[in-house]
Amino acid sequence: MVRGTRVLVTGAGGFIGSHLTQHLLAEGANVRVFIRYNSANSHGFLDTLPTYIQKEIEIIKGDLRDPYAVYRAVKGMDAVYHLGALIAIPYSYQHPADVVQTNVVGSLNVAQAVLELGVPRLVHTSTSEVYGTARYVPMDEKHPLQGQSPYSASKIGADKIMESFYCSYNLPVVTVRPFNAYGPRQSMRAVIPTIINQALHRDEIVLGSLATTRDFTFVEDTARAFRCAAESDAAIGQVVNAGSSAEISIGALADKVQRIIGTALPVRVATERLRPEKSEVDRLFSDSGKAAAVLGWKPEISLEEGLTRTIEWMRRHPELYRPNEYVV
Repeated sequence: MVRGTRVLVTGAGGFIGSHLTQHLLAEGANVRVFIRYNSANSHGFLDTLPTYIQKEIEIIKGDLRDPYAVYRAVKGMDAVYHLGALIAIPYSYQHPADVVQTNVVGSLNVAQAVLELGVPRLVHTSTSEVYGTARYVPMDEKHPLQGQSPYSASKIGADKIMESFYCSYNLPVVTVRPFNAYGPRQSMRAVIPTIINQALHRDEIVLGSLATTRDFTFVEDTARAFRCAAESDAAIGQVVNAGSSAEISIGALADKVQRIIGTALPVRVATERLRPEKSEVDRLFSDSGKAAAVLGWKPEISLEEGLTRTIEWMRRHPELYRPNEYVV
């Protein structure tokens, strides 16, 4: 149980991190967050939480690349959930060094701090992007890793840092590998809010590849997977997928969203939204049987229900989205 424990969430200002923070608070944990400093004093998606929830959070600002800042944030914790990363794939094409420094060196700093301070549990965040295009489906944790973008390569590096610390120093780490999370508060960097926002506010939907398939998991289910990972001793030293074990093409997803909203807009492919040919991940489809066996976790929210809840949330918060802008 997490009730009464002291936990740190890195990357808590992000989409999944903010939901995990909210989930841990609801479960009774004492939550400290580590978020990247900015001069606007923004806390990312944490700023969208109700004020009474924000008041319960201890906020530390810094940079994952600073080992001293990370050490201070980790000190005194019972568990660390490491979600902090630069995650945008288009950004990684433009600034690979920044992505590698944050994701690989930042993860090294977290692992070293947890080890040196004797924190009982570290939950590290991977991504299904490390698998690249499926060589077989469904994709279990034994699927080969393929660095098809600088982002995915950086996350492979971070995952291997954690693996090496477990093998070399018995670091008590569990690596959770989420497939495509979605839900309220997600930015238009991701495909589902992009489709929804355009369907609500434009006369056409503009996307990248329509043929690629993804395995979408509602963010509340994803957050619960992280908490289950922190509670499972059997998972230490292991990588565990957290996906819905279903796939849908982006084209079919756009049709599904429009059916729920009640629109029938044309869908157009824009060249600037396409990944480089060899970098495109054509298919992601998880086997999450290990999560059920080792974590006792299964997704509970169907795609239909999750999309409906996300659409309702975005209808209530149009000020957070810019429908005419391509967000990288």
